Amino acid sequence: MALRTRIAPSPTGDPHVGTAYVALFNYAWARKNGGQFVLRIEDTDRERSNATSERMIFESLHWLGLTWDEGPDVGGAHGPYRQSERFPIYREHAEQLVERGAAYPCFCTKERLDALREEQRAKKLPQATGYDGHCRTIPREEAAGRRAAREAHVIRLAMPREGETVVADLLRGEIRIDNRLVDDQILIKSDGYPTYHLANVVDDHLMEITHVIRAEEWISSLPKHAMLYRSFGWEEPVFCHLPLLRNADKSKISKRKNPVSLNYYRRAGYLPEAILNYLALMGWAISADREEFSLAEFVASFDLKNVTLGGPVFDLEKLTWMNGKYIRNLTIPELLARLRADVLSDEYLLKVLPLAHERIDKLEDFAEYARFFFVGEVAYDDEALGKLVAKKKTAAETAKALAEMLEESLDPLLDWTAAALEAAIRAYCDANGWKPGDLFMPVRIAVTGKAATPPLFETMEVLGREVCRRRLRRAVEVLRAMKAQTQPSARPEGV
Repeated sequence: MALRTRIAPSPTGDPHVGTAYVALFNYAWARKNGGQFVLRIEDTDRERSNATSERMIFESLHWLGLTWDEGPDVGGAHGPYRQSERFPIYREHAEQLVERGAAYPCFCTKERLDALREEQRAKKLPQATGYDGHCRTIPREEAAGRRAAREAHVIRLAMPREGETVVADLLRGEIRIDNRLVDDQILIKSDGYPTYHLANVVDDHLMEITHVIRAEEWISSLPKHAMLYRSFGWEEPVFCHLPLLRNADKSKISKRKNPVSLNYYRRAGYLPEAILNYLALMGWAISADREEFSLAEFVASFDLKNVTLGGPVFDLEKLTWMNGKYIRNLTIPELLARLRADVLSDEYLLKVLPLAHERIDKLEDFAEYARFFFVGEVAYDDEALGKLVAKKKTAAETAKALAEMLEESLDPLLDWTAAALEAAIRAYCDANGWKPGDLFMPVRIAVTGKAATPPLFETMEVLGREVCRRRLRRAVEVLRAMKAQTQPSARPEGV
């Protein structure tokens, strides 16, 4: 069988730098071995999956140059490649497991499961969120009758109660997990839709994936996945769990400490070849004394077995330094082409110009008036710094409101349009006792550094989600550094 790898992102938000990291290693291993690299969209999360996020995944991978051999927009013998298009396949395979006794219907109500969790927590049991197997002993005939009567139920995997599940990992050797710590995973939900675990294993098998290369956060799911392979009687793929990208404090990389959206890096003017070079260094090195290499050189030299397991730190300063080296290696015509492709593209300028058109008297005025559309961070002068604090509120209260609004209203917002932004921010104000006008000015200052700008929400739409979110987080940091008073007496360090 030809070597086949895959990347299987969920379209539930912005394309993540961690997705690019895992995609790069899957892509390189397939190309190195003359195999195929598959893209599959895992959209079993019906509430959060959306077409906008899926489109951004495609665009980001194409921008990086990580093209796939099979998947959406490519096709192939194993399609379709969206899990939402394959639900009958998963239900069929779940029924096979029920027939074999490897899975069973569970009729427990939400009320019983909630009571079970509370009891386990009270007893401080290690499996405090685990299912107790209550429906596992229901006779098959009785269970079949209750299903025929359309009693609400799920399908659960019957995990072994004793012993260990042992799975080989290419980098880590044998991984051994006590079966008592693994509950009977739901495979088919009460609405008939599959969970990630069943769909993932069925798809990997049917799509003939030979190497499952993914982040180490999935190790906890490995016993369930291995048991599914064994219950079906299928050969297991080679499992390889890559080390997680980390912040400097060794915590898992997150948007609260680093920009994680690939959209941010593209909008900020990072070069895709610099990003790929840097991500390749996360757990691998071409040689002890060399850090810069092309994607082609990476593929030619790459050996999956040589990935190191130390937690790689995603250092934004080092990435920026490396990106600067790549920029300086461009010729002037190449640099001009890159600027025109992204930061100064006609598409972007045509969004900015209508907002400046009625507000400038000389063409040279445009550069200063529209400056905040083209820079990364904005500076606050004394006037702007004062207005960053909402009227009749302290710096601490304004910081809290901006942070909550960002997390609750803007972070989940995929429809980044002026109308959607205004509705989201007004809804936050209504829910939290703020007058919209009191919060609009701090938001304006945060995202532009100015009190007088084009209309706020149209400006935020053009700036884009990543620029706005990063500037709002910066404003929260500035406010928290100020004394808790309406008008600051001193400017915080670095402002």
